[in-house]
Amino acid sequence: MSVAALRSRTSAPPPRRAPRRRWLPYLLLLPAGLWLLIFFVIPLVQLGATSLYDPAGSLTTGYAMTWEFGNYPVAFEAYQWHFLRSLGYAAAATAICLLLGYPLAYAIAHRAGRWKNLMLVGVIAPFFTSFLVRTLAWKTILSDNGVIVEALRAVHLLGADGRLLATPAAVIMGLVYNFLPFMVLPLYANLERLDPRVLEAASDLYAGPVSTFWRVTLPLSMPGVVAGTLLTFIPAAGDYINAELLGTPRQYMIGNVIDSAFLVRLDYPQAAALSFLLMAAVLAIVFVYVRRSGTEEVL
Repeated sequence: MSVAALRSRTSAPPPRRAPRRRWLPYLLLLPAGLWLLIFFVIPLVQLGATSLYDPAGSLTTGYAMTWEFGNYPVAFEAYQWHFLRSLGYAAAATAICLLLGYPLAYAIAHRAGRWKNLMLVGVIAPFFTSFLVRTLAWKTILSDNGVIVEALRAVHLLGADGRLLATPAAVIMGLVYNFLPFMVLPLYANLERLDPRVLEAASDLYAGPVSTFWRVTLPLSMPGVVAGTLLTFIPAAGDYINAELLGTPRQYMIGNVIDSAFLVRLDYPQAAALSFLLMAAVLAIVFVYVRRSGTEEVL
């Protein structure tokens, strides 16, 4: 074979991809895209439209689309304290989950040994029971005649008429219990990949355990911290079951107001406006938090 023939064979353009293969990734995304369109985008658009209905309407007379943007300031002004209470409860529950979940996740990842799988099962075991049943169990645990209240009264941390149920502490404890696994699992997944040689190198450089944690372990585990706090804070801010069962109307969160507006008062424009306000508030907090933590790749 001549040199010219060899050059022509080696310089030949690569074969073109078949059209079917080019469209295959998009076809694989089609089912998930349709699911999101039908069950997320369309309901979200409908909810947004509902928030702009004439608030003077009703189910019997119907709702007219009047583009009533005033529904938003009216709803916020009426329930601003419920918003602040929801965000405060969610923030407190997230902080407690982080304080409890980080040592637990670290112990499972690096100290559990052969008990690692059993401890992981213990973390996810509450998911085998209904969310409602678990919260009702806490109502029994925190009851005025329960073991915890009796023990606190015995050591004079509670008065003779003191109680835990129907207090902000009860609501926050319920949130912590129900959402703690959402904090532990991302932390474990991140800490489990932590190279122990990095910690050994810090020790070789005369760093103590506390210095190693603050300068090495915690910075490397920040993606897990951010993921865990987001997975805990977001559902906790919109929760209403814990406040309904463990609290009183004085502890109600914005989720309880939205539930009542939709199902009891049948005030659909206000309920939709409150839903969008809650979503906007959570998105704004999440955006600022992720930007300040420097872990945008988590999203």
